[in-house]
Amino acid sequence: MPHRAETESRKLLGRLREALAEDSAGQARLDHVVQLIASSMQTEVCSIYLFRDAETLELCATEGLQQDAVHQTRLKLGEGLVGRTAERGQVINAANAPARAGFRYMPETGEEKFISFCGVPIARLGQPLGVLVVQSREQRRFTPDEVYALEVVAMVLAEMTELGAFVGEGAALSAPHQRPEMFRGLIGQEGAVRGTVYLHEPRVVVTNPIAEDTEVELGRLRAAVEDLQTSVDTMISDSGAAGDQAEILENYRLFAHSRSWLRRMEADVENGLSAEAAVEKEQSLARSRMGRSKDAYMRERANDLDDLSNRLLRILTGQGSDTGADMPDDPVLVAKNIGPGELLEYGKALRGIVLEEGSVGSHAAIVARAWAIPLIIRASRITAEALNGDTILVDGDQGIAHLRPDETVQAAFADKIAMQARAQERYASIRDEPAQAKCGTVISLNMNAGLMADLPSIESSGAEGVGLFRTELQFLIRNKMPKRSELSSLYGRVMDSAKGRRVTFRTLDIGSDKVLSYMKPNDEPNPAMGWRALRVGLDKPGVLRMQLQALVRGAAGRPLTVMFPFVADPSEFQSARAEMDKALERESILGHPLPENIEIGAMVETPSLGFAPQSFFDDVDFLSVGGNDLKQFFFAADRENERVRRRYDTLDVSFLSFLEQIVTRANASGTPISFCGEDAGRPIEALVFAALGFRSLSMRPPSIGPVKHLIRRVSLEEVREVVEDARTSGAQSVRKAVTDWLVFQQD
Repeated sequence: MPHRAETESRKLLGRLREALAEDSAGQARLDHVVQLIASSMQTEVCSIYLFRDAETLELCATEGLQQDAVHQTRLKLGEGLVGRTAERGQVINAANAPARAGFRYMPETGEEKFISFCGVPIARLGQPLGVLVVQSREQRRFTPDEVYALEVVAMVLAEMTELGAFVGEGAALSAPHQRPEMFRGLIGQEGAVRGTVYLHEPRVVVTNPIAEDTEVELGRLRAAVEDLQTSVDTMISDSGAAGDQAEILENYRLFAHSRSWLRRMEADVENGLSAEAAVEKEQSLARSRMGRSKDAYMRERANDLDDLSNRLLRILTGQGSDTGADMPDDPVLVAKNIGPGELLEYGKALRGIVLEEGSVGSHAAIVARAWAIPLIIRASRITAEALNGDTILVDGDQGIAHLRPDETVQAAFADKIAMQARAQERYASIRDEPAQAKCGTVISLNMNAGLMADLPSIESSGAEGVGLFRTELQFLIRNKMPKRSELSSLYGRVMDSAKGRRVTFRTLDIGSDKVLSYMKPNDEPNPAMGWRALRVGLDKPGVLRMQLQALVRGAAGRPLTVMFPFVADPSEFQSARAEMDKALERESILGHPLPENIEIGAMVETPSLGFAPQSFFDDVDFLSVGGNDLKQFFFAADRENERVRRRYDTLDVSFLSFLEQIVTRANASGTPISFCGEDAGRPIEALVFAALGFRSLSMRPPSIGPVKHLIRRVSLEEVREVVEDARTSGAQSVRKAVTDWLVFQQD
């Protein structure tokens, strides 16, 4: 950039620093800022639009447009060139704005005299805060030097907006991080809790966006980058990584040592930004540029650069993890995303979890369900709004998080929690009673688990056993393949903790959204229907054999129950069972005790298995319907896609007819069959499953009480009649009929 542009940029930032340091109200500051920018850029118009809410931009200050339009002119996100600048996060530089697609004329502003337009996003770390606009009467494109200067100014405005510099008398905007906010996401785990925000990655606050001494800031930046490079080099040399993991870490090292990255930040400092602001400016631009890429490799590189930038900011500000906030007594973890290992480090102290990303089948969701911790996923923007210490209400039943709620919301939420507490007291009173319906039918209620920490829930929940023990969690939380001895010891401790109760171990179910960090990823267009679960085990028999041997050794002569996941064809079950036979033979040769009794079953998660030959139902020792996967494949509705996953009802008559067919075929072979999954823990669904003939249900521990409570109040024979009547009437779902009948029973 020419020396003159650099000088003008520094001069403008110097004037802005003086204006922002003035002891004046927010609106006065804004008015002064637009006057300075218009004068420095030699344009007739300079305007600042800030977000009033997530979808609405408001004209908050202007030099050159009608003053009456301030705080009156509003635009929706994507509306007009201003709205498009905010939506895309990109500069719009138009020599003839009225001729530009998407232009919207706002007569109350008096802008018809101004032809050229340049809009620059005001954003902090990818979070849009507003738009900086300059306009001129003459028809011209603003030069790259002028656009760069505006980007530097927008960076400062973003930091000052974040710090609340423009809030105050006359500003008509509330202070950031103080107003109540509601975030609507997806349900990862039901439950309701009140707690205090604890950020997984605390926000770095930049309080000095403008450099007072350029040479001092350059020295700080270079020293911090050197510290960063040293720490990255040490981390990689100590990791002992090899193969693919080593290659990934080496790419990370190359970014840390990138000369072009450092030169760009140095240029920003030379143009008047502080070292911290320069890092954030380049971080924001990289997020905007690389985050939109359709190339998965480029998106991953963006994550690397993001992580390095955050590390560098912590070095510069001293706001590292060791100086972060202490965990409160009632922590609700708020994060962009989190892996299972990191989540396990927090332990059960967490009251709830809210994530910006994640999925219903993610590692975090599995752990949250095991711990019965309310979890909300895909709560967009919450990490940008939440601060450590904020009050937060997590409504996992609705997928809603209330941040800094007002008194009315808090009172309503307290009533909800109180009602749930009273219900839990009722469930505790029947903990040791059987789930026996009024017709005399007894349903076996079991719990799902995946960690040793889950096992005490057998006693507290009243579960009769473990209907599903997810063995993949022990693989997911490590950065290398666990040893057979480690697994056999774990499986033995699980059986010890169950105290003679039946534990059904599901073999490794990886793939889809459960990817091992030490296994080379497969770029599949539809991983949910790809190389996963038993398919991986059969293609990599060494891993399957190792796990089966560990299970046999862990049993140490006790009865052993094993089931294979995602069986789509009877031949896959036969191949897997043959591997178990080989494992038993090998263990016998080695002189290890064999299980007193062994049951080998399969999970029905694909519709194809419902149409398998009757000989398959004869061969398996038991069947377990995996409701989550079976439902998504039956309805062709991806359970990770919110647009379609709730479109189809579990109690749809077509799905129930299919389940009934499976139950009938299993009964014909005398094969025990259970239903396992989220729906098994929903009382009305569980009631219908029991009425269809399922005599065993497996669910998360907190669901056992509500399900048992409902089953004990009704006759399954009568529920069956209600279901049949609804089907005969032509109803698409039996939900309403069953719900209405239950209400009538209560009356």
